[in-house]
Amino acid sequence: MKPFCYSLIQKTLKSYPWNWPVLGMLPGVLVRLHRSYAFGVEVLESSNLTFQFKGLWFAGMDMLVTVDPANINYILTSNFSNYIKGPEFKEIFEAFGDGILNTDSELWRELRKVAQATFNHQAYPNLSTFTTRSKLTDGLVPLFNHFAKEELVVDLQDLFMRFMFDTTYILLTGSDPRSLSIEMPEAEFAKALDDIEEGIVYRHIAPRFLWKLQKWIGIGTEKKMMEASATLDRRCTKFISAKREEVRSQGVTHSSGESKDLSIYDIINLDTTKYELLNPKDDKYIRDSGASFMAASRDTTAATLTWFFWILSENPNVLTKILQEMNTNLPKTGNGQDTSSYLNKLVYLHGALNETLRLYPPIPFQRKSPVKPDVLPSGHKVKSNTKIMIFIYALGRMKAVWGEDAVKFKPERWISEAGELRQEPSYKFLSFNAGPRACIGKNLAMNMMKTVIVEILQNYEIRILSGQKIEPKVGLMLYMKHGLKATITKKCSSSE
Repeated sequence: MKPFCYSLIQKTLKSYPWNWPVLGMLPGVLVRLHRSYAFGVEVLESSNLTFQFKGLWFAGMDMLVTVDPANINYILTSNFSNYIKGPEFKEIFEAFGDGILNTDSELWRELRKVAQATFNHQAYPNLSTFTTRSKLTDGLVPLFNHFAKEELVVDLQDLFMRFMFDTTYILLTGSDPRSLSIEMPEAEFAKALDDIEEGIVYRHIAPRFLWKLQKWIGIGTEKKMMEASATLDRRCTKFISAKREEVRSQGVTHSSGESKDLSIYDIINLDTTKYELLNPKDDKYIRDSGASFMAASRDTTAATLTWFFWILSENPNVLTKILQEMNTNLPKTGNGQDTSSYLNKLVYLHGALNETLRLYPPIPFQRKSPVKPDVLPSGHKVKSNTKIMIFIYALGRMKAVWGEDAVKFKPERWISEAGELRQEPSYKFLSFNAGPRACIGKNLAMNMMKTVIVEILQNYEIRILSGQKIEPKVGLMLYMKHGLKATITKKCSSSE
């Protein structure tokens, strides 16, 4: 027995996962779970960008993992109709119902049209800018001033999550939950989203029969997820009822486009009457759309801002160049100046954000399944319903894709010799997805992040505490596992 155990440990610890009878490659993954992202990079680098993972026998855990740009382009763009999220994906993500994150085919197409109509609505850019600036002025700035005055250590990740939760909630509903405050109250809606995401991660790792059994019995992570889903339902029902009562009592249509009187709920309801499969009078439709919007908007931006400020602390030369660019291109006026019209001039800042998204994509992986059997450009054959994982985190670190300096943080790779922003194919830079499912709100998200970054860098010095263990948390979103502790110092303005 001892020689077998010794052999099991030795083979399992090899850099390339050992495929054991019955157990498959699961032992190799479990012993490296603490460094799963780095391990995935190593495996894909040594396997020509595509790797066949073998899980427990008969547990439905086999998966093809790829970061090959040719495969990605084929799956997400040129043969898009054959690669869907599928019923198993929808089952795992059931808490988000029939929202745009979950759906395929005609329902997805109509939801996509609604999303495009929302983001293209004449009022939405103003709504986004107005909300972001208001939350900065009334929320983040006073809080930063307080922490600076009291010389407190803060968790930047928690602050950015609260900032984005409040901002997204205001955009969606028109009301402010005020989770970003000195008291740091727990927001029930935000906590429910966190618990749901934790449960979804568990469903990806555990065999399907196991989590289905736990759900049926009502124990463990599944019980926590059911309770969180019930909270989400209750909070959404309350908000929807309030909005419907507002419309009934005031006859509000919000057709004027006044940004401070508008919410995404109102914009969505202006457009859905022309679609066959969508019903704005159906509370479930509004609930699923709202939950999907909250999850997509809050988490991605908060995660990116967290990694960005940590990277700046590791690359002071980059911070210096960003500050110089801001000093050159932004107006020399007092606090509260709206710099949104100047953001496009901040090319180096844009490049630094792109590098952050390349190395630390907020959504670290994407999953697809073919409807019909197919052969990928890499030569790998896939059967119907094969699980295919595009490992976006590893994609940004592949030397075969980005060159020998792939792991180096280098904003200059995004800037042309003429000093203009250089574009990369979306199947190579996948942080905003590619093909028909490419992110509609990319430009608005980038402008929102620039607005927040400019406000902070103009008025504060952020010092990241040394000795922290910085590592990504295994999950749907690429958060820091232990948060990001820092101190904040207020800069002196010329008038002080």
